[in-house]
Amino acid sequence: MAALLLLPLLLLLPLLLLKLHLWTQLRWLAADLAFTVRALRCKRSLQARALAAAAADPESPEAGCSLAWRLAQLAQQRPTHTFLIHGARRFSYAEAERESNRIARAFLRARAWDQGPGGGSRAAGRLCAGDPAAGSSAALAECADDGLGRGEGPVVPLAPGATVALLLPASPEFLWLWFGLAKAGLCTAFVPTALRRGPLLHCLRSCSARALVLAPEFLESLRPDLPALRAMGLHLWTTGPETHVSGIRDFLTEAAAEVDEPVPGYLSAPQNITDTCLYIFTSGTTGLPKAARISHLKILQCQGFYQLCGVHQEDVIYLALPLYHMSGSLLGIVGCMGIGATVVLKSKFSAGQFWEDCQEHRVTVFQYIGELCRYLVNQPPSKAEHGHKVRLAVGSGLRPDTWARFVQRFGPLQVLETYGLTEGNVATFNYTGQRGAVGRASWLYKHIFPFSLIRYDVTTGEPIRDAQGRCVATTPGEPGLLIAPVNQQSPFLGYAGGSELTQRKLLMDVFRPGDVFFNSGDLLVCDDQGFLRFHDRTGDTFRWKGENVATTEVAEVFEALDFLQEVNVYGVTVPGQEGRAGMAALVLRPPHALDLVQLYTHVSENLPPYAWPRFLRLQESLATTETFKQQKVRMANEGFNPSVLSDPLYILDQVVGAYLPLTPARYNALLTGDLRI
Repeated sequence: MAALLLLPLLLLLPLLLLKLHLWTQLRWLAADLAFTVRALRCKRSLQARALAAAAADPESPEAGCSLAWRLAQLAQQRPTHTFLIHGARRFSYAEAERESNRIARAFLRARAWDQGPGGGSRAAGRLCAGDPAAGSSAALAECADDGLGRGEGPVVPLAPGATVALLLPASPEFLWLWFGLAKAGLCTAFVPTALRRGPLLHCLRSCSARALVLAPEFLESLRPDLPALRAMGLHLWTTGPETHVSGIRDFLTEAAAEVDEPVPGYLSAPQNITDTCLYIFTSGTTGLPKAARISHLKILQCQGFYQLCGVHQEDVIYLALPLYHMSGSLLGIVGCMGIGATVVLKSKFSAGQFWEDCQEHRVTVFQYIGELCRYLVNQPPSKAEHGHKVRLAVGSGLRPDTWARFVQRFGPLQVLETYGLTEGNVATFNYTGQRGAVGRASWLYKHIFPFSLIRYDVTTGEPIRDAQGRCVATTPGEPGLLIAPVNQQSPFLGYAGGSELTQRKLLMDVFRPGDVFFNSGDLLVCDDQGFLRFHDRTGDTFRWKGENVATTEVAEVFEALDFLQEVNVYGVTVPGQEGRAGMAALVLRPPHALDLVQLYTHVSENLPPYAWPRFLRLQESLATTETFKQQKVRMANEGFNPSVLSDPLYILDQVVGAYLPLTPARYNALLTGDLRI
């Protein structure tokens, strides 16, 4: 009887909560609690792994850095389980361990450390790498002749902790080199494969690279850079025997001669878990790519990524993202290792091949960026898109309209949208599947992953502060700058190449005197239900094809052309496209004429493809503010419609390889999807 009396009250409870403005928050409480429990379990699991590594015998591989001991664990626990599928090649975890051991030993020779097949000692490992005895010319020559000189003369050994840059496509060899470098106690730098000339040399210098390993297929395009690379004193290797260039050796051939036994863990064990072990290059408002410092702690944290996403060790993950990106390497590969699953690695994404690959390999999870999903929904229907096993899509940058089309066409499957930055100390997960959201701002989530949204002045480019000089939190529905506290649990290592780059990403005295926060540079909105949605990037940087494009870098390349007097680069919205496409307003230097052939050649040689402006606008003069700053927002709002603008307009036709006049016919073809940019 009492239960019957309570039933009407229970039915009225949601209405009561709604009236009290609590229901919008409490309706997601179960999901918030479930994710919090999963996150706490993941954190405890990673802590236990780290403690076990710290207590291991220093001579054993389990005592090494997080990459080394995790791979050693998997090679013991799941030796025959398939770790990697790349085309027709398959590698188990045990095979991955052996391949990376050979690579590690080859790099240890480059460090002048030679344990030999019969054993060795720590003292032998330190000789030629850092001991005073190694400083003499005789000692260096002796070390250099041990496997490194080989007809090239004495070579200065790599120092412990030196940086080796990788310029490689996504492949098993990329992974073995990365893992081997980690085991050998060397840092790795992932160089974007499209970089050449000035940007490439800048990246190598900024991370103080001492060696470069590159793919043979890149040699031809790198020939103009070889003199500068040699002048930097770099060790130069390729990953294949196809080269006949003097001074460049095939590293994989050298590694094949090594034994595949594990190397001692003490070689890679960090003194501090926040030590830098990897550099990943990210674009910013400063122009040229910045070398973001990645710590051992971040590598460890990324082992929990797929666990947080609800992926299991029997899942098969499809990865078609570049490995020089955090999404591909840290989230895709390291996240897969965290749960001991299988990854299908593609060197290049193919929308037409995607569903056939998923069927062939029985893929259950795939990792995306927003563009990838749009490419898939724009494909013509195929038989392979039906009857697949894909149950989960994980990634970032998926627009709500593409999201709806994707799920409707290829479902039933779950989409888990995330948000994070390569160098950042905060990430969000849309674990509820709310369309268009990148995460939740519940008090439970912020207790584990603290962050705030503060008011931001887009005109001044600075946070808005109150009379006391403190930042002001946003209200629901108001765009705000995402910031996160910097502390021992959530450090921000910044960038290599100068402290000023790091300081620009930090905010001081945000809520109280002395506090320090990481400035994400992104504007997000939190609605009244606690869902986070991406709003825009601050500054002049815009996003295109999954990449950040810095307008200053593009403008500097254009300004090197003698027939251009002024350049204003900005991003414009293109209907049906993710992000913003680059557009450049140009003013000619009298008496020169516009040379579109030279312009295209110059741009294609000096900028990565995603940074090539898709549109050009020829003007008599550039509009500026009263403080003589270029009018980027106004220009972006004016767009590129030839029926509206009287200025000469041009569009990039990548098929033809040229900039062509943007006629009304080409403009309409772009809108209908017949002309791709």
